[in-house]
Order: sequence, then C-alpha cells, then structure tokens
Amino acid sequence: MVALQIRDVPEELRDRLVVLAKQRGQSLQAYLFDLISDEARRKDNLVVLKRFGPTGSRVVLSADDVSAALDAERAERETAFDDPAVSG
Repeated sequence: MVALQIRDVPEELRDRLVVLAKQRGQSLQAYLFDLISDEARRKDNLVVLKRFGPTGSRVVLSADDVSAALDAERAERETAFDDPAVSG
C-alpha cells in the first residue's frame, strides 16, 4: 500500500475531522480512508450509470407518484398473503 499526505490543512479543519472521526468511532486515518474510498466508488458508479442511460434523459417522479406505486404494491402483496392458495 502507499501512503498519502495532504499539506497545508488548516488546524480548524483537522480538528473538525477528528471530531467527525470520533463520532463514528474511528481514527482520523480510518475516517479519511473511508471518505476517499466512498468518493472513488461514487465516481465509478457515475461512469457505469452514464454507460447505461442516454445522455439527458431521465425519469422524474413526484412524491405522489412514488407513494401511489408503493401503496399499489403493498395492496397487491396483502391480497396475495390473504389468498389461501398463495399462503398455503
């Protein structure tokens, strides 16, 4: 493994990062490692998503659309569990 070094970090920023690390029960090194790992993983995910979707097209759903879809799915599931042939 390699070591990374960041220079010229203001003390206030370092102190804040130490507090955040302690809140997660981690050392500063472990916390920062998780941060940069997550950032790299997110960038990889964006590359994959761009490969599968045409540029500029996306589906936009309102909160009501999502809620209605969840309600419909729950109702269907309840009906299936109430059916003796399905539940055995």
